Amino acid sequence: MARLRARETFLEVRLHTQEAKPLAQESKAIAPPINEPRYNERIRSREVRLVDADGSQVGVVSIADALERARVAELDLVEVAAQADPPVCRIMDYGKFRYEESQRLKESRKKTVQITMKEVKFRPKIGKGDFDTKVRHMHEFLGEGHKVKVTLQFRGREVAHPELGRKILDAVIEQLGPIARVDTMARLEGRNMTMVLSPEKKTTKKPTTQQPTQKVAPQPAPEIVTPPVAEVSEAPVAE
Repeated sequence: MARLRARETFLEVRLHTQEAKPLAQESKAIAPPINEPRYNERIRSREVRLVDADGSQVGVVSIADALERARVAELDLVEVAAQADPPVCRIMDYGKFRYEESQRLKESRKKTVQITMKEVKFRPKIGKGDFDTKVRHMHEFLGEGHKVKVTLQFRGREVAHPELGRKILDAVIEQLGPIARVDTMARLEGRNMTMVLSPEKKTTKKPTTQQPTQKVAPQPAPEIVTPPVAEVSEAPVAE
């Protein structure tokens, strides 16, 4: 009998827990996003400074009056400046506003360039083919605007000859040419010699503005005036 009562108590507690869980999930789903501006009935202020749909300043009105104006225009009332006193609200199409904001955010993300640190590892006894391949990858990284960390790994007794590592790093700088700038000079850290390179900023030369040459108008050719020829009248011959 005691076991039966304990089982019934356990089932009641379990059922109560299962019934309470969907309510918490439902409340989380209803909660509006944090970064979303308040609009329409979600605006809490009693008075707002209203901006009409055409951008004209209406002034300070009650929230009921502002909502009525938005309903008449078949638009939404959006709180655009919540920190102001009173808050600034504008009558607009909220769906169109959200779409334009998302498009603007996508464009700003496209223009943002994320600069990362790429690492390329060398060995003192690296072959010419592997050396050229790694340098070609460094060309690509620097061309994309990334920084490159060059790591030269020593093994065994190779660490006693750091001049071999410096010779490799000097060859890397020589192969990269003017596209790379040394941020951190080569230094030995344990069994590794490291150096940091960054892309050299291209200096755009401003085109020199040449003053337009003044065109000289061609002078007209001088007119040749021919003197009039005098008419010779023949005198009558006397018989």
